[in-house]
Amino acid sequence: MNNKDDEKNKLHLNRTNFILLLVAAIVLVVGYIIMSFNEITISPILLVIAYAVIVPFALLYHPKKK
Repeated sequence: MNNKDDEKNKLHLNRTNFILLLVAAIVLVVGYIIMSFNEITISPILLVIAYAVIVPFALLYHPKKK
């Protein structure tokens, strides 16, 4: 592969993306901890928010260039 193909296949994640992924990981851990206490209302909501909203947003977010 040439250099152009290498750049095309990279994800180009920056600090903001990693912070959002860290927030998603924290929400996931909290959701599973709450699930261990047999809380069947709050934990699924947290897990769905983390998996379906925060993680995709963190991977797809690109800040606007000035």
